[in-house]
Amino acid sequence: AFNQLLPPHWSHNNPVDILGDAGPDRYAKAVEIAAKDPNSDGLLVILTPQAMTEPTGTAEQLKPFAHLEGKPILASWMGGTDVDAGEWILNCADIPTFAYPDRAARAFQYMWRYSDNLRSLYETPSPAANSEENTLHRTQVAAIVDHARHVGRPVLTEHESKQVLAAYGIPTVETHVATSEAQAVKLAAKLDCPVVLKLHSETITHKTDVGGVQLDLRGATAVRRAYRAIQTAVKSKAGARHFQGVTVQPMIRQEGYEIILGSSLDPQFGPVLLFGSGGQLVEVYKDRALALPPLNATLARRMMERTRVYTALKGVRGRRAVDLECLEQLLVRFSHLVVEQRWIREIDINPLLASPDRIVALDARVVVHGPEIREDQLPKLAIRPYPTPYISRWKFKDNIAVTIRPIRPEDEPLMVEFHQTLSERSVYYRYFSILKLGQRISHERLTRICFNDYDREIALVADRQNPKTAKHEILGVGRLSKVHGRNEAEFAIVVSDQWQHRGLGTELLKLLIQVAKAEQLRRLTARVLPINAEMLHVCKKLGFTLQHLPADGEWKAELVL
Repeated sequence: AFNQLLPPHWSHNNPVDILGDAGPDRYAKAVEIAAKDPNSDGLLVILTPQAMTEPTGTAEQLKPFAHLEGKPILASWMGGTDVDAGEWILNCADIPTFAYPDRAARAFQYMWRYSDNLRSLYETPSPAANSEENTLHRTQVAAIVDHARHVGRPVLTEHESKQVLAAYGIPTVETHVATSEAQAVKLAAKLDCPVVLKLHSETITHKTDVGGVQLDLRGATAVRRAYRAIQTAVKSKAGARHFQGVTVQPMIRQEGYEIILGSSLDPQFGPVLLFGSGGQLVEVYKDRALALPPLNATLARRMMERTRVYTALKGVRGRRAVDLECLEQLLVRFSHLVVEQRWIREIDINPLLASPDRIVALDARVVVHGPEIREDQLPKLAIRPYPTPYISRWKFKDNIAVTIRPIRPEDEPLMVEFHQTLSERSVYYRYFSILKLGQRISHERLTRICFNDYDREIALVADRQNPKTAKHEILGVGRLSKVHGRNEAEFAIVVSDQWQHRGLGTELLKLLIQVAKAEQLRRLTARVLPINAEMLHVCKKLGFTLQHLPADGEWKAELVL
């Protein structure tokens, strides 16, 4: 198309040089051709005043292209005051202008980066690790933290810190506490391998600074000698009261990468996560990335990708890659720890040894809030975490059990399957129109449904694990959407056809009412079609007032909370 429009000696490449004698019509036709090209994502039109160019007339010709669908158009009218009139015309038509092309190119880069960030953010994460695993052990974390706060000890011992990590499924090196030389020898013999002795102290965290680490110990004699050396060094450099014994651990000899994983408090954002290159040179490399909890698998991967060590973790120079999926899930579990254990102030896992065969925390430090801090003074999370209090169990009359819980980004594949179970009747009752299946299961639409901002909306899904296939399936969805600027919310419910008329819709609405009360809303409303007799009956049964809206041909259900 350009060959037919432009002189033979045009650039035949990108950028398209339409030559110095181009008038307004040639500019307009060239823009039209470029806009229709499926290989173009945006246009930058550059004009420099020459003998035959018309900056003002060309600007007039570009006005119809101001709102190209899906393709931004920018302009660089170079020439200072000579092109002021043309710039004014373009700006009035909502076409941004730039004094120089490089600034326009930078604007394109910002737009691309923004859209790429959104694509990454709304990428469907891999299924999360079971958030309920080790639930019983997590109660022990609260006991450990409460005891330390009660006695006024802000820093947990290494052994306590590793117990905290283990409760959240974060692998730690086997660690035992020895308070005597004989006990250290006995524990080392049980491990039956070269061992490491480290200072066990309730006050000292940087053990190497006081000679508190002895490596690669073999046999009882070496263990005794190491125990005495640590005890002597600590007494000399810090004082006898700082020595409470040693920890005995197996010597880890795997090739791998030392990583740091931690959390700290920011005055404005609250808890912040850190990931990067670890080990003794952590402050030298300063290779780190920050993120706000909670994380899912996608956010964990994006966090890792922002570090230089990530390239090495993928495998370099013939070395095998680290299990990145396992590392993702570890970061997700770590973020759960930070979110759930609010009395913990800081966590420092350094090093976290990552190798192709295993990922294990070799050392850890946990700092808790002091006894003077009240619960209402604890830092707030910048991002509201997954609302676990809204998880409940429910059974049908035939004892089929379901879990009713807030929706998660990982639920997108389940939501696709759920929509495949809906009849046209159910779709019409829910959306007041017949939305095609392709529309309902598009990724762009389901991301808006599954990625809830829990401060604005909360969707509850009825999740059942099929006993025959062990796969999870969604049987129904109830959504509560807060109305901006008003202390109320709208609700909507849809249940899979094969599970209707069995009480699930009623249970979902009961739970939405409880959620609305917990969110301190004053009113709950919904629009219901007159032919949806089942929903009208449920609303009336649960105390909603029904008002007929003749103009809309609908009923309004309202409950004052």
